[in-house]
Amino acid sequence: MNTKGFTPYYGITFLIGLGFFTMGLMDPLYDTYIPVFLGRFIQSKGIIGSIMTLDNVFAIFLIPIVAALSDRTVTPIGRRMPYIVVTLPLTAIAFALIPISARFGLVMLIVLIFLLNVFKQAARGPVVALMPDMIPGNYRSEANGVINTMGGIAAIVGTVGLARLMDVAIPVPGLGTMKDVLPFPLAGLLVALATILLFFFVKERRGIPSEQKEERVPVGKSLKLILAHKDKSALLILISLFIWFLGYQGVLPFIGLYSIEYLGTSTGTAALAAGMVAIAYALFAIPSGILAHKIGRRTTIRICLVSLAIVLLLLFFHDPVTKGLMLSPGLRLASFWALMFFFGMFWGSVVTNSFPMLWQMASYADMGIYTGLYYFFSQASSITAPPVTGGIIDIAGYRMIFLFAALCMTAAFILMNFVTGGEARHEDVPAV
Repeated sequence: MNTKGFTPYYGITFLIGLGFFTMGLMDPLYDTYIPVFLGRFIQSKGIIGSIMTLDNVFAIFLIPIVAALSDRTVTPIGRRMPYIVVTLPLTAIAFALIPISARFGLVMLIVLIFLLNVFKQAARGPVVALMPDMIPGNYRSEANGVINTMGGIAAIVGTVGLARLMDVAIPVPGLGTMKDVLPFPLAGLLVALATILLFFFVKERRGIPSEQKEERVPVGKSLKLILAHKDKSALLILISLFIWFLGYQGVLPFIGLYSIEYLGTSTGTAALAAGMVAIAYALFAIPSGILAHKIGRRTTIRICLVSLAIVLLLLFFHDPVTKGLMLSPGLRLASFWALMFFFGMFWGSVVTNSFPMLWQMASYADMGIYTGLYYFFSQASSITAPPVTGGIIDIAGYRMIFLFAALCMTAAFILMNFVTGGEARHEDVPAV
């Protein structure tokens, strides 16, 4: 057994985490400002919302397909890297051009949004599957903590740093001086730089080890094996993550509006509620991976799901209780942000350890298939959640989404009790 623990893998994990950094950098900027660009041409929020689901729709189809294709790819630079070095630079270019395209009309903007989502979602599967290829199963919770921390840091950079540059006017050749542009090309430049570093410093294993080549099976058969396997752990995890993402994605898109309508924040300040989630996510991803290595992944996830349910119930009662106590607006806002921080802390711990549980059940040959299934179920939930919770808000008001999410976390907690696989094994597998 490797007595040095996870320490030798920190360097390679941080390098692999550059891929997650690119996604964490682009996603919050996309979610925040694409509706603003679309709003210049479209009045209907329903139509804007439908366009905004493109990324989730593409994710459902492209992530499993490209991840599975990369499982079967054999090249001198590895099986994931050929997809990464093509799709990430194209993603960077499309992302950089988004605000410029908005100046040429709605059609051009939608074309760029379409291309961006094709390239970004095609890149995501190979980027995610790269980590379990390189890191032994015993240490994937710690490794996932590292790369999720990098994704969280990127989200903070995007929302707190780059987003502030939207107010900076810059000269654009042929278009004059423009505002609402600068964060996008800067983010695109960082994505391109991350791709270069990944290519030169992360060296994949070439092809599939000879002892595992015979274990490879077609994608369709692999999916059937997961469903038909006597141990239903993988299926239960997939169903559980659909449910907990249903709760998470049902709450987070409406947090800004809730902050404005219930807490009286400005539009700019409203984004800080989601920022609390990102900060907590970045701070606790690595510790949660270390904790899971000691007490078990399933135990860690179940503790965090119960904690999430409690925090969500506190959020449900926050408005009437703080009003009843006649707290000042500042204290009401601070206590709400504190609850969102705890929400992010426990949520990050669930995400950090659920992926490694699935990877633990996969072989090297079909790692991409399990990665694709994770994203299929999570993105399907992301498409389902906003309309569901939007309907709940229309019928019963904003506060009920917290109760709905608490019920989701409780249901996932119960399902996870029946999971028996996915724990780290004491094994000594070379990283490269």
